[in-house]
Amino acid sequence: MGYRCIQCGFTIKTLYLQYSPGNIRLMKCENCKAVADEYIECEIMIIIIDLILHKPKAYRHLLYNVINQETLKFQGLLWKLAAIFLLFDAYRYLILESSKGNLGSSMSYSSLVSVCCKMLMDVFFGNFIFLLTFFFMVKIFLHISISVSRCSDILLGLLISCYFKIFLIAMMVWEFPSSVIFIIELFCLSSNAVALKVMTESSMNRCVWTCFSAYAIKFVFVQAPELILLGKLIQGWSQMPLTLSLKSAFI
Repeated sequence: MGYRCIQCGFTIKTLYLQYSPGNIRLMKCENCKAVADEYIECEIMIIIIDLILHKPKAYRHLLYNVINQETLKFQGLLWKLAAIFLLFDAYRYLILESSKGNLGSSMSYSSLVSVCCKMLMDVFFGNFIFLLTFFFMVKIFLHISISVSRCSDILLGLLISCYFKIFLIAMMVWEFPSSVIFIIELFCLSSNAVALKVMTESSMNRCVWTCFSAYAIKFVFVQAPELILLGKLIQGWSQMPLTLSLKSAFI
């Protein structure tokens, strides 16, 4: 990924010229004639606020001009972000299980093993299904060819745009209802859609539907055992009045 103009997304060679330490001149884009990246002279808090507000130019600055393959160890960063993402996802699962009352100091060994197995399935298998669905929808719905380098770029953007998961750390200090997790997931979905729009130059509606489809399929696969159990319980309850009526008829 080369440097990009944050206004129009046009590829540029350099973002600024440095005449002396602390004395730079921002370059203008050859396409739109605007300053290529005004965030270079902005405070980090302004960039964070614009990222939270889902401004595409803030995402272009972060994904193209800050995190650049030519200046950073790309593969190392990708693996580190993936590990951090999985840790946050595992913590999310534990918070949900704790809110259901499935975790406690009096848990038996078999219960602990069961929770760990479910967590591994949720974190690893769930995210594997999510990525498969996501890249399938990118190829089919956005009509974008997926190469290895292109896949790595989009995956990096996807992981970075999940920065809202860092708010899970606050739940270690303060008590929040478990519904806050779903709000965080919703923000991650919208952030993923903006990052996908910036990296593919596709329409926002298509990017939203692509991300929503991946999240929905992941939810169905992860919750499949519980949904099957719920269906059996509902089926059993629906047959109970019929059984009782037959018994009363014979009596």
